[in-house]
Amino acid sequence: MRVSAPLLAALLLAWPLSACRTYNQRVAAPVGAFERGDFAAAEAGFVDVNSGFLRGAEAGMAAFADGRFLDARRHFNEALDASDDVRERAAVGAENAIEGVLTLAINEGQADYAGEGYERVMLHVMLALTYLAEGDAEGVLVESRRVDDILTAEEELYDTDYGAGGIGHLLSAVAYELTGQPGDAYIDYQRLAEKDLAPDLVGPALARLARRLGRASDIDRWEARYGPAQLPPDDAGTVVLIAGVGMGPAKREIKIDIPVKGGVFSWAVPEFGPGSGLSSGLALVFPESGVRVESDRVEDVAAVSKENLSDRIALIAARSAARGLLKRQLADQMRDNKNGEALGLIADMFTILSERADLRAWRTLPREWVAARAFLPAGEFVEIELAETGGTLARVPLGSYRLAEGETMFVLARALDSGIVAHVIGGELPPPPPAIESVPD
Repeated sequence: MRVSAPLLAALLLAWPLSACRTYNQRVAAPVGAFERGDFAAAEAGFVDVNSGFLRGAEAGMAAFADGRFLDARRHFNEALDASDDVRERAAVGAENAIEGVLTLAINEGQADYAGEGYERVMLHVMLALTYLAEGDAEGVLVESRRVDDILTAEEELYDTDYGAGGIGHLLSAVAYELTGQPGDAYIDYQRLAEKDLAPDLVGPALARLARRLGRASDIDRWEARYGPAQLPPDDAGTVVLIAGVGMGPAKREIKIDIPVKGGVFSWAVPEFGPGSGLSSGLALVFPESGVRVESDRVEDVAAVSKENLSDRIALIAARSAARGLLKRQLADQMRDNKNGEALGLIADMFTILSERADLRAWRTLPREWVAARAFLPAGEFVEIELAETGGTLARVPLGSYRLAEGETMFVLARALDSGIVAHVIGGELPPPPPAIESVPD
């Protein structure tokens, strides 16, 4: 058989595609390290990811879980720059010509990845959390507004209501309270109430702020909805838990190879799996008093990611079908040439191997965000622990902390099957015990 130019081209294309790994396979090692709590190894492993957005997002999440918030922000900003660059080039039609041809001829994974809508929302959530960890409330507010802007644009684009954005509203509300703007915080808690999120957290917050703002009738309204609220003293300290629970869902492939007359037709689209990790939330535990404050869900990342994909799946499926028809036509044309059956067989191999669903997704996102708030008497040292709700993970002692009047302390945590990792921002630890002087003989 003579090796023709079309045959050679098909061989060159089919061979690397047959050996190509999916995104999930390429990041299996760093994702595994992340799930084991080896965040430094995970961060290093994500450096080889060939998407600027995912490289920064994944590495940033690993650094954040490790408590290195400035490193995390650097990674997240790299992801943001990469996403903005891809989207700006697409908006003005300046995409790479070769990339466009490969996307049309091979599969969706040949295009640079800008991040899905929900992932870009979560990127600004994570940036807001890095600012919160550094005590920059204004930075939190800036990123929270960006969360709202992107979410609004996505909902308008697909004419839907995801019921999402709860974590953004919570961060915004907390930041407004930190900057002495209770009226704006009240609005954000109302938006959480409109979405029926975190009732045990939102109800008391609305009643507390309504009292502070002098809205007595509102207190009655919120207590009628959420039940009587135990309002804390005005000078009480506050502990706010914000935690990511579990691992967000990975994309998996739905692929159909259909034998047709004289060849094969291939079609592939992605779908999200169920997510993994803990099925419960976390709780702030105060062992000396026996008080336990359970967390509430403020964002179901897994549900939003699936809904966001479902809004685009028809277009993705149509593109795959169009590629399948083009590849089918190519195979038919090759069969009409000399050595046609051999060339057609190569074309069929190329069709089967090349039509792959794009499985790229931000793997280290949590399955959901949860939050809790507790009030402590100011000026007293109080022992605090973090525990899984109804689970088997060991409690994590956070230490004994004293809060000043009106001070807010944050606990930023991530709960994985391997355990709970937590970072405390604020509060005062007890002074170390005095050193014991040695007595000479």
